[in-house]
Amino acid sequence: MKKIILTFTALLALALLQAQTAADARTVLDKAYSAYENSKGINILFTITTTGQDGTKYPPQKGSAQVKGNKFKIETSTINTWFDGKTQWVLMKEMNEVNISYPSNEELATISPLALLSMYKTGFTLNPPVSKTVNGKSALVIEMVPTGNKSDFKKISVAIDARDSSVVQVDITLKDGMRNRIDVNSYNTNFNYSDAEFLFNIDQHKGVEIVDLR
Repeated sequence: MKKIILTFTALLALALLQAQTAADARTVLDKAYSAYENSKGINILFTITTTGQDGTKYPPQKGSAQVKGNKFKIETSTINTWFDGKTQWVLMKEMNEVNISYPSNEELATISPLALLSMYKTGFTLNPPVSKTVNGKSALVIEMVPTGNKSDFKKISVAIDARDSSVVQVDITLKDGMRNRIDVNSYNTNFNYSDAEFLFNIDQHKGVEIVDLR
């Protein structure tokens, strides 16, 4: 009986420890999400590195993002994307074509900074935060693993600055083996964007072909 009690006590202590560490991970992500969601304007400079299914590493792409709540504008050398909270415009520069759509939540999760960061709220198991140095900053790294089989993601690793709760890095591994790592080079919250920043302006893109997918 004594052994049974000791075993039960050990299992209970382990369960409490796991709950505590999961709670710690959620607290870290809650702070980052709240800072992100409540800002009137965030400017992000980033580098995205893609590794293909066969292990091929593609040249890194630099880009910038302007964010206000769930609205965003993302610019890279090949594609510009605007999202006003409902409608998305994707300008493919080489083709001089813009696609207009109402993206699903899953589609947004692959591109929207806020949607990506909010994914921890449902459908993921959170591993305990691990202290690491990421891009020269003291960060808390949290690995998120999908709880269901329907997700396109295998795992997502998010590094949060331990000092100011800003995002330092997001590392996404898809089920098919493709991997996208987003390194945040600059993260500035001192902006106040108007909603017009997140609308595609046809007058500024004369001659562009419009493909309406709504």
